[in-house]
Amino acid sequence: MKYVILIYSNPESRQLWDEFPAERRREGLEAYAALDEALAATGELIVSEALAPSATGRRVRVEAGVTTSADGPFAEVKEVVAGFYLVECDGLDRAVEIAARVPEAALGLVEVRPVTTLSGFGV
Repeated sequence: MKYVILIYSNPESRQLWDEFPAERRREGLEAYAALDEALAATGELIVSEALAPSATGRRVRVEAGVTTSADGPFAEVKEVVAGFYLVECDGLDRAVEIAARVPEAALGLVEVRPVTTLSGFGV
């Protein structure tokens, strides 16, 4: 089954990261590289990506056939998606094990959700 592991960021976690010494930031990035490598070795990794800051995104709206876009961020929220993993593994328990290895899990900023198909929406 496929799961998405969403990694969130908020102003406090961003400030914490920015205040880390360079060595600590390097260790954090190495943790991601090690997780990518381990999941690739087991065949569970489909893709993992970091996302650019939400302020660099665009909100898209189509109304009466006319497309408009506006600068992000997209909503007034405390947390934004900073990155994700898409994995295929044996079940939710395994997806949670994987998510626990994401450094932001120590801050409570990681979410696991099963991926569904259109048939999951009655299509």
